[in-house]
Amino acid sequence: MYKPSQLSRAARYAVHKKNWKALRVYIGELYKISPGDPEAIFLSGMYSKNTGNLQGAISDFRNTLRLDSRRYDAAIELANLLLKLSLNSEAINLINNYKSNLTNSPLYLDMAGAIYSNLGLHQEAVELFEKANQLQPNTETIEANLASCYTYTGDIDRAYKIYTKLLDQLPFHQRYHYKISLLKKVKDSKHINLMKSCLAQEKLPDSKNIFIFYALGKELEDLQEWDESFHYYNLAGNAATSASNYSVSKDIDLIDSIIEICSPQWLKEKTTLNKGEVNLKIPIFIVGLPRTGTTLIDKIVSSHSKVSSADETFFMQRAIQQSSKNLSTTGLTSRVMAEAAKADIQEIAKAYLHSIEYKLDKSPLFTDKLPENHLYLGFIAKAFPHAKIINLHRNPMDSCFALYKQSYFRYAYNFSDLAEYYLAYNKLNQYWHKVLRGRIIDVRYESLVADQINQTKRILEKLGLRFEENCLHFHKNPSATASASASQVRQKIYSDSVNKWKKFSAHLGPLKELLEKGGIDTSH
Repeated sequence: MYKPSQLSRAARYAVHKKNWKALRVYIGELYKISPGDPEAIFLSGMYSKNTGNLQGAISDFRNTLRLDSRRYDAAIELANLLLKLSLNSEAINLINNYKSNLTNSPLYLDMAGAIYSNLGLHQEAVELFEKANQLQPNTETIEANLASCYTYTGDIDRAYKIYTKLLDQLPFHQRYHYKISLLKKVKDSKHINLMKSCLAQEKLPDSKNIFIFYALGKELEDLQEWDESFHYYNLAGNAATSASNYSVSKDIDLIDSIIEICSPQWLKEKTTLNKGEVNLKIPIFIVGLPRTGTTLIDKIVSSHSKVSSADETFFMQRAIQQSSKNLSTTGLTSRVMAEAAKADIQEIAKAYLHSIEYKLDKSPLFTDKLPENHLYLGFIAKAFPHAKIINLHRNPMDSCFALYKQSYFRYAYNFSDLAEYYLAYNKLNQYWHKVLRGRIIDVRYESLVADQINQTKRILEKLGLRFEENCLHFHKNPSATASASASQVRQKIYSDSVNKWKKFSAHLGPLKELLEKGGIDTSH
């Protein structure tokens, strides 16, 4: 007969090999020998986790901790599952309570760091990734996680050093080329030549070169090689369009349905507010299209002594989605939005605040700068009558081209989809201003760059805050940010991006024509 220790080793090897059938057999044998053994229950949790039984896994990991509170592996596994249920505060408390026990486990240090990072606690994540890296150096996944966190916390030199090391080992890893291209403004063509050499040696189809195309476009733009830069941006966009299986009509239909669902009548319907609702922390939602200055505004406003930053969160989107109950796993569709509109708006507010509370300090106001919250302003305005809304605007051509140059936005891979989406966005923006009159604080990116002091004073006044000098020195704000602007906001305000599209005007005529045909004034 096998000893429990032998069965445990065999079961853990089965987990490593993802042999769930064998794992189940070993768990059965362990239960026969010692049915109350925490190790058997933990392994049962691992089986449930990896075979799709989320609630069973949570129950097993909780029972493991009940029987043996020292089991940090069960604690971190449980925290990871609680994250999937948006039980963020409980997940964070588990990691906070057990992270000091992770002295000899690179695996669980890395997992705990990833949970911190997924919840936007990048500074806390760095500490755990650093420990994991010390225990198990030269592990690609750990080093990549650490480099990513360094980027978010503004430690650009350390991030650059790690990505450079990873590329020395994996010279054809396109995502690392892309990541490193975003960190700094290049001053020579050394990395460009390396990437071109990779393309020549690999000879892959364009669909496999998307990230290196974007990286080449960005670095050639740094060197003011406008035509060649656009050539690679165009290659990237065309390749991404072919590979994405995306239809912009779905996003446009969603926007149209939002306008219909969030009708003036729906917005005016009375809701029963919780007692003390006015005493809750006041959210400041910073919205607009991505790449319009939302991160910059977040840094400026959260540099005020009465404001903290929650950075970008998807918690409003998740709260709306979860309120549709049985539709909550289908993503945000017109049907989900319609069902959410029938739900108790205060339940949506509670779900949002419950999800975000772990990120809040004693400040009376906090920012949430996810640009896409622009879609949910109807729900936001109804759920939080005292919330502040800052809406960013930027020159349409600069705004659209900034989106086109990124790998993140499916609607921006080609000019046709991009123009259609922008027109729909503009339609929604005009609708919000009509039905939420007086609730929205509009900020023009170009005005902020040209007159930082007076625009900052105006924004703070609209928020009901006194001017503070720290808001002018936003680049010294140490809070982490997980956006495409992570490195830019560590610098003083600059105007290089204003009218940047004109450097590429020889190639952007079709986009300009599509926008103007839709009634968009591209001159400002």
